[in-house]
Amino acid sequence: MSTHIHILGICGTFMGGIALLARELGYRVTGSDANVYPPMSTQLEAAGIELMHGYLPEHLDEQPDCVVVGNAMARGNPLVEHLLNSGMSYTSGPQWLAENVLRNKWVLAVSGTHGKTTTSSLLAWLLEHAGMSPGFLIGGVPGNFGVSARLGETDFFVVEADEYDTAFFDKRSKFVHYRPRTLAINNLEFDHADIFDDLAAIQRQFHHLIRCVPAQGLIVHRANVPAINDTLAMGCWTPTQSFGVGGADGVSDGDDSNAPWLAQLTREDGSAFTICHDGAPEVPVQWAHCGRHNVENALAACAAARHVGVTLHQAVAGLATFKGVKRRLELLGTVNDIAVFDDFAHHPTAIATTLHGLRARAGTSGRVLALIEPRSNTMRMGTHRDQLAASTSDADTVYWYQPEGIDWSLDDVVASSAAPAQLHVDITELVQQVCIDAQPGDQVVIMSNGSFGGIHQQLLSALAAPQ
Repeated sequence: MSTHIHILGICGTFMGGIALLARELGYRVTGSDANVYPPMSTQLEAAGIELMHGYLPEHLDEQPDCVVVGNAMARGNPLVEHLLNSGMSYTSGPQWLAENVLRNKWVLAVSGTHGKTTTSSLLAWLLEHAGMSPGFLIGGVPGNFGVSARLGETDFFVVEADEYDTAFFDKRSKFVHYRPRTLAINNLEFDHADIFDDLAAIQRQFHHLIRCVPAQGLIVHRANVPAINDTLAMGCWTPTQSFGVGGADGVSDGDDSNAPWLAQLTREDGSAFTICHDGAPEVPVQWAHCGRHNVENALAACAAARHVGVTLHQAVAGLATFKGVKRRLELLGTVNDIAVFDDFAHHPTAIATTLHGLRARAGTSGRVLALIEPRSNTMRMGTHRDQLAASTSDADTVYWYQPEGIDWSLDDVVASSAAPAQLHVDITELVQQVCIDAQPGDQVVIMSNGSFGGIHQQLLSALAAPQ
């Protein structure tokens, strides 16, 4: 009889990945979630996983061998309270992953405030393209694989290493459980104001992660980032390699020119660039993606892949065939020559870099229209509101949406916006306004880390409707 685990919060991307890995290992997997809907629900059900709506005590009537608790679960939740009172065995998702999947694996972990999902997807694909068949657990769905997690056929395992806390009973960052041999740190800024008081608190968690990387491992990191350099200075026992990007004008950022991994843009939108490693001849790259931030993601993935034997030329061939990640500047459709993108950006830096990439791609032939829902916990707290207006300077028009549950007004953001901006509180009215404003050749990007009230399909349908 197979081991039975029940997962609380199973439809979250990370916990859904845990469910897929457990099922592949032969476990019987069931789960509970308040939000059971596609695409995660259909992906899980197709894998033979039984889903239960809500968090009812009777969901544990079968007495599973272990309950895996997602970090969205809190004391006071009726199923959590029943679990604790019952004395049943329970663990966190990261701990379960460490004990049942990552043990004896060569773990390649991708960390940082931004770009983790894309870089993890890139890294997994570079290894796959090189014939290394890695396992992976990623906080999104890579286009090259179509699933967010798999065991793989070799000892290599790529994991998106999130600094968010582990569970209500384990307030350490998730990534301290993973014990990577190869670690990428893309960038480091203040985020997650709901659990961290300041940047120093996040740096302390990254220091704990760095303490776990062996001396025979490797840490690759973005060059010329004081927050990363200061964290490494807290103690590092592992070789490090940095990476940096120069613009199409040939000018690099600060000390990037001394980094062993260098990219030089040959198109300002980042769709073409060269990579140089340790002074060797530059290798040209052309791919279907844009933005300087994605070039940085590509460099981090190439450097990490090199540590497990993927040559630069193999990596560049993989980059050319990378299909991107769902909800990371994903083209949803083009209607009447108006392109509509979906993007997960929910931090001022991520908003700015995404819009900069689109602006460079559009050139002078079209406009960039940005629809933004500030929905993350940090956004709802207003932590980044002073940086929001400046983050949209590369847009031609910004449509801010004021979601329910946010206790501060976006009026000041609109008033101080560097780009023409307007505020909306109704999705239908917002869609109508965009349809009035949008013109052939425009690029429309919808930015939110949630569903944004289903605006994506509404907008596509409205644009396609006879005017």
